Amino acid sequence: MKLPTAFIEKYRQLLGNEADAFLAAFDQPSCSGFRTNPLKNGQPDATLKTASGKVEYVENGWFGKVDGKSLDHVTGWVYSQEPSAMYVGEVVDPQPGERVLDLCAAPGGKSTHLIAKMHDEGLLVANEIFRKRANILAENLERWGARHAVVMNESPADLEKQFPQFFDRILVDAPCSGEGMFRKEPAGIEYWTPDYPSECANRQRKILSSAMKMLKPGGTLVYSTCTFAPEEDEQNAAWLLDNYDLTMVPIKKYAGMDDGRPEWADGNPELSRAVRLFPHHIQGEGHFIAKFRLQGGSVMPVSAKKKSKKKGKQRANHNSITKEQRALFEKFAAQTMPSYQANHLLTYGDQLYDLPKGIDEIAQMTILRPGLHLGTFKKNRFEPALAWALASQPTDTDHVLSITLDQWRQYVHGDTLQLSGEPGWQLLVCQGHVCGWGKLVGQTLKNFYPKGLRF
Repeated sequence: MKLPTAFIEKYRQLLGNEADAFLAAFDQPSCSGFRTNPLKNGQPDATLKTASGKVEYVENGWFGKVDGKSLDHVTGWVYSQEPSAMYVGEVVDPQPGERVLDLCAAPGGKSTHLIAKMHDEGLLVANEIFRKRANILAENLERWGARHAVVMNESPADLEKQFPQFFDRILVDAPCSGEGMFRKEPAGIEYWTPDYPSECANRQRKILSSAMKMLKPGGTLVYSTCTFAPEEDEQNAAWLLDNYDLTMVPIKKYAGMDDGRPEWADGNPELSRAVRLFPHHIQGEGHFIAKFRLQGGSVMPVSAKKKSKKKGKQRANHNSITKEQRALFEKFAAQTMPSYQANHLLTYGDQLYDLPKGIDEIAQMTILRPGLHLGTFKKNRFEPALAWALASQPTDTDHVLSITLDQWRQYVHGDTLQLSGEPGWQLLVCQGHVCGWGKLVGQTLKNFYPKGLRF
């Protein structure tokens, strides 16, 4: 791998005798992994057969590659994630019932990990400032089967006004110089300059200052990057300790994990409580993780709050469900999903969502996914959404049709199927995997798999 000369010189100076092994690691293949989904009702046996080993520090983590068109992946039973990145969700360690914010959440690997550790209980706000990436985040959380996740498309500066001292735990997996991903994403090398890590560090501090305004007293902040740069890692951790009433929480280190390097910042020994993942020490890419707990009362601001000007933000208009819509939904639910208990039904246009507990007023928020997408209102009828199917278990309804793997391939291709069974809406299940909805008319199953997802 052709690394910038300035990069090589920088890390030769910082790492000394370790530098040769560190630099040689860039010529080794990148490491792939996946997590299985504990929210589903079984194990993805087909994908597990291809795994090359277990990730020691993640209960449901494995080394290996995922087939993006496999039944396991398409139905959310597995999520492809680089092994080092998996440790971030483990360090956050959210508990069921908590309010959790993933502030820079796309594409969704860490958000899916967090909601799984929460047993899909409580509230996860997954935010991404870039709209296209936020759409991908929403798709990944839907496939994972998350019910109690809200996907937002806000800047951290705007979000801080909406959630003052609100969250029990906040993850800032900050946009960074990406040095730890060079061998996985070599294109990142083109953007690197000697000044780039410092530019990223300044941007990260603005994000962190917004995060601190949203953290409850006694709450937990986890700051992570996929870079080796001290400017973005230990030096930003030191900045947090200097400017806020925080203490660092020790992070458990497994074999191959390194302590943070106090000598790369201000020498504060507390910085050794952070964890560094180096590719010449561990089977994975480069990562840095630091964990903090907020003490006492109010947050000490670093600078005066600036007013944010909205430019071109399009907010979807949401409304309470009408009597007619409620009647259509309740008729469908009573016939097809009688065990479903809605929390707060609301509509965005003709789309119906179930807003999770813990968040009430959303009028001023740019939300892409306000909880679980239940379906669409058409003229005099209600059609259920794929997201509702993927968040369900086969035992949630008596209206279940089992299909074969070949039939599933026809289904995701958009074909109609010839099946026998009770007429009406059916939850389709293939090898234990809930995979979507169909409507049986005679012996023809009408296909409701979304056109944009067919392959």
